[in-house]
Amino acid sequence: MQLWLFAAFASALFAGAVSILAKCGLKTIDSDVATALRTCIVAVFTWVMVAIVGSAGAIAAITPRSWLFLALSGLATGASWICYFKALSLGDVNKVVPIDKSSTLMAVVISIVLFGETNDLALRLAGTFVATAGALLMIERKSSDAASEKCADPVPHDGGLGRAKGDTGLIYALFAAVFAALTSVLAKVGIEGVESNLATAIRTMFVLVMAWGIVIGRGKAALVREVNGRDLAFLVASGIATGASWLCYYYSIQVGQVSVVVQVDKLSLLVSVAFASVVFGERLSRRSALGLALIVLGTALVVACG
Repeated sequence: MQLWLFAAFASALFAGAVSILAKCGLKTIDSDVATALRTCIVAVFTWVMVAIVGSAGAIAAITPRSWLFLALSGLATGASWICYFKALSLGDVNKVVPIDKSSTLMAVVISIVLFGETNDLALRLAGTFVATAGALLMIERKSSDAASEKCADPVPHDGGLGRAKGDTGLIYALFAAVFAALTSVLAKVGIEGVESNLATAIRTMFVLVMAWGIVIGRGKAALVREVNGRDLAFLVASGIATGASWLCYYYSIQVGQVSVVVQVDKLSLLVSVAFASVVFGERLSRRSALGLALIVLGTALVVACG
């Protein structure tokens, strides 16, 4: 297996843990504040990695074009995160994560057009559509249960308000998917010629500025003092997992094929679903299980093209 492909699988593994750790960290924390705090952890983690590999001195050599696309990619990531973690705070992991992963289809099509990733095109597209169909199958309505109550506030019997919150969560998840698709494509351009760890750290700073700008702009800065130790610990763990996932992901995007990497990233669902089953008691229906199987099959087809 090529190193960039191995890194893509490692990225998926870490990304799967992110959703679960973040869900636990959203028990009492506002989603915007949680996003900003997690970004601080990611920033520290990525810059530590830059120091370890010794690439900080290369900042002066980064071209204006790379700065522009790294900034745009970072801002798209920030927007995706804000929508994604808001969706997690309102809905079930098993609903939110599949919608977020539907961004892959858009990212694959754009990468094929812009980057000429056309080898085994029919198989590549077939695998992408199969996996996307699987992700869509996993989106289904279900009532909130004790599963989500373990790491989120209990949903009261409110005559439909719980369902309305769930629907709102799906809308946020959809916006997260759109921004996530833009993130990968913009990053591929921005990271060209830049050491991958350094590029990841720079992108994180743009996300950091955006995340805290929203917290301050919405008057939520005071909420930081209300974060308890338990939730903060989960957010720290989530931030470290995110940093590890990013370092692997953007290395694999820089060296490998975007259309393959973004598809492999879908396998983070396997980790998320497994943890959700154990930690939250969220069970897959037959339909969702079929969807997950299609995602694995579609990913296998796309990986064969790499």
